[in-house]
Amino acid sequence: MFENRILYEDNYILVCHKPAGIATQTARIGQADMVSEMENYLARSRARIYVVHRLDQPVEGILVFAKQQAAAAALSAQAAGDEMEKEYLALVCDLRGEDAADGSGILTDCLLKDGKTNTSRVVPSEVKGAKEARLSYEILREELPKIVKIRLYTGRHHQIRVQMANAGMPLLGDRKYAPKEAIAMSESLGIRDVALCAYRLSFIHPQTKERMQFERKPEGAAFRGIIS
Repeated sequence: MFENRILYEDNYILVCHKPAGIATQTARIGQADMVSEMENYLARSRARIYVVHRLDQPVEGILVFAKQQAAAAALSAQAAGDEMEKEYLALVCDLRGEDAADGSGILTDCLLKDGKTNTSRVVPSEVKGAKEARLSYEILREELPKIVKIRLYTGRHHQIRVQMANAGMPLLGDRKYAPKEAIAMSESLGIRDVALCAYRLSFIHPQTKERMQFERKPEGAAFRGIIS
């Protein structure tokens, strides 16, 4: 039931946990998505729902939605800036070789989205349409598969998957951007879903102006037996 996914709700916002495999919002008829589930949940109150930010369909994690237009505008401004803090946990295959001793760092790249293939790639900054993407990472466990905490500063298309793969730390379960070595490790561990979870979200409440923080450990199959 959708009620079991709700972490917080008031007259202005709704915070929930999105399972892996469900889209945040989709126009495809018959395909489940979070917005449709929330609209059904709120049908009796006739409250509207506004999308503030999204997670890729294979990715699980915490999302905040607005129930009023003014709240949506305030939260969207936070999501576009640095007041909304988004942290992820990921399982990676570390292919950096000698650079693997670097247990933390900041990745800054320029990404170009290809709408025809629904992919993004790292390109030089002078490429037309390229957008800056920035994140920081910290390796929490050195044993394979490595557990990495990621702080996202920009919200580009497939950003974490693209940047981490480009840096030699592809996500397990990712068949779109990971090289064959990471795919082989995923298969050996039985990981079929992208091992990425938006486990912590912090923002300023659009009405009370208080900072709120929510955290939920990964529940998807990719993390079972690895993160308890």
